[in-house]
Amino acid sequence: MANSLDIGVPWLMCQQPNAPQPMLETCNGFYCDQYEPTNPSTPKMWTENWTGWFKNWGGKHPYRTAEDLAFSVARFFQTGGTFQNYYMYHGGTNFGRVAGGPYITTSYDYHAPLDEFGNLNQPKWGHLKQLHTVLKSMEKSLTYGNISRIDLGNSIKATIYTTNEGSSCFIGNVNATANALVNFKGKDYHVPAWSVSVLPDCDKEAYNTAKVNTQTSIMTEDSSKPDMLEWSWRPEYAQKMILKSSGDLIAKGLVDQKDVTNDASDYLWYMTRVHLDKKDPLWSRNMTLRVHSNAHVLHAYVNGKYVGNQFVKDGKFDYRFEKKVNHLVHGTNHISLLSVSVGLQNYGAFFESGPTGINGPVSLVGYKGEETIEKDLSQHQWDYKIGLNGYNNKLFSTKSVGHLRWANQKFPTGRMLTWYKAKFKAPLGKEPVIVDFNGLGKGEAWINGQSIGRYWPSFNSSDDGCKDECDYRGEYGSDKCAFMCGEPTQRWYHVPRSFLNASGHNTITLFEEMGGNPSNVNFKTVVVGTVCARAHEHNKVELSCHNRPISAVKFASFGNPVGHCGTFAVGTCQGDKDAVKTVAKECVGKLNCTINVSSDTFGSTLDCGDLPKKLAVELEC
Repeated sequence: MANSLDIGVPWLMCQQPNAPQPMLETCNGFYCDQYEPTNPSTPKMWTENWTGWFKNWGGKHPYRTAEDLAFSVARFFQTGGTFQNYYMYHGGTNFGRVAGGPYITTSYDYHAPLDEFGNLNQPKWGHLKQLHTVLKSMEKSLTYGNISRIDLGNSIKATIYTTNEGSSCFIGNVNATANALVNFKGKDYHVPAWSVSVLPDCDKEAYNTAKVNTQTSIMTEDSSKPDMLEWSWRPEYAQKMILKSSGDLIAKGLVDQKDVTNDASDYLWYMTRVHLDKKDPLWSRNMTLRVHSNAHVLHAYVNGKYVGNQFVKDGKFDYRFEKKVNHLVHGTNHISLLSVSVGLQNYGAFFESGPTGINGPVSLVGYKGEETIEKDLSQHQWDYKIGLNGYNNKLFSTKSVGHLRWANQKFPTGRMLTWYKAKFKAPLGKEPVIVDFNGLGKGEAWINGQSIGRYWPSFNSSDDGCKDECDYRGEYGSDKCAFMCGEPTQRWYHVPRSFLNASGHNTITLFEEMGGNPSNVNFKTVVVGTVCARAHEHNKVELSCHNRPISAVKFASFGNPVGHCGTFAVGTCQGDKDAVKTVAKECVGKLNCTINVSSDTFGSTLDCGDLPKKLAVELEC
């Protein structure tokens, strides 16, 4: 079918090894240097170089270093790659209900070179910019050159691209622990572990993937005092419906949530009735409600009273919910289950057939000693109600109907299924706006009627699996270098300025599903707070606070300084000139500055032995 369209250019298939001809098979992943197309006439192409990874609710924050990402790119072109594309180059936001997964967060920053808000993610952006500038200068050799390879031993290989006009070279060290001093064409080159040196003229090293000579920008929230918002509220009126078990449609048995909602809502009520009398074998026993569920979140009610909830943790989307019920009555009892989806499966073979919602069985269970009796309700008549009243009445809209009253007194906190709204003024300036939802439970938020996505700040990641420092060496995986253990998966949420009114009168609306406290909700802007760099000698480093003046030099040392941004310290050797004063003269009060990292700039008599000299600097914005 694809071929019959005769579009005039080749088709690519990035998700199927050995794709049938004439489809051009490609590679996706963190590394594609070892990939070879099944068909030898197909170019070696990389359609998705994963710059980071997405976040899952309840998961840690993934992080892929600039050094490793650059290494993967340089290795790919060293080994004959022809085309490489980033996923993601610009992070984004899953506004509304578009986040898939399931359980993918509203933020889709992906630790991309351009972050969720459009800011430069430094040093990743600058380090890749420098790499591609060098690769672009080698375009003729990489496109037309004859390839020869030299094995230098200990996982070190040199690759030479030769044309009639000259040669370009790569020296790759894939050893994950050992640095190397390599003699190549009569010259010595220091090639760190897990790095590639790029020599456009096969003589001078123009770039090394492990030697980052661009700034690191530490983004922060502005320091302005937050405005206290005045909230009004109203409940999600569901009590009458769940006491009557009345819905939009009726079916015998349990139906998959996707089939009922057609993905029009995250919420679906499953409601049924069960008759009990004193002669029922269950009656004299300790009774529980048992639900076998594929709902991402399940809330259970019996006769209008809340029994409890359960939600997916650790990726286990198939679980059993069971809670004691003490308020069953003689006669008709109403069982109401609210099934909640948090993004549907959006990839993988037959992903559309995966179960969602309450697939059963659903039963009342009686216990007496070691004897158990179970009454299966799965084949009863079930009423289904799609969505919630507040959604259906568009309470989040600035034009919602006026008879739906909001209360200003007795402001409740920790209350489930509750709507809140407040007026606010947008932060001044042009910097990206974010809102802090710390203290809320789970739900969805709107700004002037436009959804900024699902929120779930009460869902913390696990306490283990994070390290203070990240070693870029060795193969990357989504769990490597994770950070923010034991903290909310997402606390801050993106508010595009295009959602805000220029007049300054704005409305935030929350639907709180699990119960939280909106008192601490506040708006901030994202700014560059600190700028750091560790640049090698014979390089120039550009420093900028992104449209804010550089206010002070917190640290500067040329020689062999140690530590990382925020913990820099002087090493065993240091230039004889005052590095702080030198940097301050060039940078303080300016929007940006360029430092020539050399012994001439910081002290010509400096001797650090065989160690390469570096400049470490930390600036305040």
